[in-house]
Amino acid sequence: MTRFWSNAHALVTGAGTGIGAATAIALAKAGVRVSIAGRRIDALKMTAASLGDRSGVIASIDVTDETAVAKGVAEIEAKAGPIDILVNNAGKAASAPFDKTGAALWADMLASNLSSVFLVTHAVLPGMAQRGRGRVINVASTAGLTGYAYVSAYVAAKHGVVGLTRSLALEYARRGVTVNAVCPGYTDTPLVADAAANIVAKTGRSEQEARAALAKVNPMQRLVTPEEVADAVLWLASEGAASINGQAVAIAGGEVFTG
Repeated sequence: MTRFWSNAHALVTGAGTGIGAATAIALAKAGVRVSIAGRRIDALKMTAASLGDRSGVIASIDVTDETAVAKGVAEIEAKAGPIDILVNNAGKAASAPFDKTGAALWADMLASNLSSVFLVTHAVLPGMAQRGRGRVINVASTAGLTGYAYVSAYVAAKHGVVGLTRSLALEYARRGVTVNAVCPGYTDTPLVADAAANIVAKTGRSEQEARAALAKVNPMQRLVTPEEVADAVLWLASEGAASINGQAVAIAGGEVFTG
């Protein structure tokens, strides 16, 4: 049985849909009180409805805004207690050939996928270290472990997430806090639906053909499910994973090997 600290409180960002929603629900089912954050309050309310009596605070936070993050985290902890488990899931993807990747796209991808992780973690981690317990799980991507064409900004940002994870894992290893990353391959989420739509628009393929093309990179020939990613996060957040630190766990059916 997966064990958690008594009265454990988690914050999941980007929890309105996909991996974030699945993770919030999995943590709540395991008995963890779960606060959720994101930009779309209606989507967050839908997730919260599935959390039952384990629902904490619902917060509309722009995780790329330092002031908004600091204020949001302070309000969440004031209402629901110190954050013991942080799941940095918020992010987005955009594709373009490198020669058409302008400074604005580059900055947007780094802000949404890397700086956001820095800002939320920066607001939460010192308190964890002071209390002597905590789990930080960053939702990266196989793009943080290998390269993909036409998404150079996204790949760079996700590599940064993995690097930040490893650095913080060493820095906080003796303070009761672990920091790990999960690296999903193509997962059946709205983000992948957008990628499939982009393929349809550019190639004229059907949606089914586009989704099959994305699934093909997985040796299992299928998309990963959000629940599979959530299960990995659940384990890393548990007491039993106390010696797992600084790891980037690929959840991709064997597409990418780590070691």
